[in-house]
Amino acid sequence: MKQKFNIITSTCVPLPLENVDTDQIIPARYLKLTQKDGFGPYLFHDWRFNADGSEKKDFVLNKPDFKDAVILVAGKNFGSGSSREHAAWAIAGYGFRVVISSFFADIHKNNELNNFVLPVVVTESFLKELFDSIAHNHQTQVRVDLPNQTVTNLATGRSEHFEINGYKKHCLENGLDDVDFLVQNRDKVEVWEEKHKR
Repeated sequence: MKQKFNIITSTCVPLPLENVDTDQIIPARYLKLTQKDGFGPYLFHDWRFNADGSEKKDFVLNKPDFKDAVILVAGKNFGSGSSREHAAWAIAGYGFRVVISSFFADIHKNNELNNFVLPVVVTESFLKELFDSIAHNHQTQVRVDLPNQTVTNLATGRSEHFEINGYKKHCLENGLDDVDFLVQNRDKVEVWEEKHKR
């Protein structure tokens, strides 16, 4: 899942539903795995599949037009409910690099960042425009520019600036998790510890 993040341009999967919680993102019965890998097939499982395991043809992830998209556009209050990190593992495991919404639950937002998925917060009006553009043309592309912290709807040319913690931005741009960052700065840590010995 560790990938350097710079600029991503992609079509989008639209999920215009509000209050999508982590149990809908990854049902609790699929939480038995203890490693980050292997959760992608269970993303939105109960929305994607019938009881017999066949695909629900009308669910967006099962439509051919959206198969190659690496950006998920979701309704307000995405990732609410349980704090399970497995939800972020499933999103990353499926192949999404970016989730765009007008509001994220805080814990889920941080879980996405920790798993190399960029949560981008936009205004309600920008989100509505994205949904409208995608509904009009499924090949609508969005460009997410992490260095400049902008997201652009290429169908309309409209852009917005998004916020991100400076430390998390550095980690995403360099493909580092928290442990990697500490290892990379081991010399500085050791110098600090030496200075502050009691």
